[in-house]
Amino acid sequence: MADLIVVGYEDEFKADEVRLTLAKLQREYLSDLEDAAVVVKNKAGKVQLKQATNLTGEGAVGGGFWGLLIGTLFLDPLLDVAVSAASGALSGALTDIGVNDNFMGELGSTLEPRTSAIFILVRQATPDKVLEEVSKFGGKVLCTSLSKDREAQLQQVLSNRGVTV
Repeated sequence: MADLIVVGYEDEFKADEVRLTLAKLQREYLSDLEDAAVVVKNKAGKVQLKQATNLTGEGAVGGGFWGLLIGTLFLDPLLDVAVSAASGALSGALTDIGVNDNFMGELGSTLEPRTSAIFILVRQATPDKVLEEVSKFGGKVLCTSLSKDREAQLQQVLSNRGVTV
């Protein structure tokens, strides 16, 4: 089961920087994330969700592949590719995996203008190495599924910007 961690930042770009850092750590096998999404509240107060993956595109590619395979078997590949790609894109657009979009929107609406937050579902990680990298950005823990002790430790590391507990 993954742990949910939501950290808020005092500018619109910091959460994106953290997401890029986490992606790098994932490529280095130091973390295994189920999802990482960013919420930004601009100066006008509009909330924008930025998902880590594009499910609509993935659905279209997957649907197109299966349509081609089935179409080849039944001698009408072009029609089946078009129909399957469209249905795959639709299913990708309607699929909500990872952090719930409604939850992100609700929490995002509580942010101050010109701020951002990152929503992370962590399957597992190498805590000392991951915290060393992400603590450089600071931040305030807004919500977690961690125990109160682990949440307090995380906040302390983020507040001290790199000084581990």
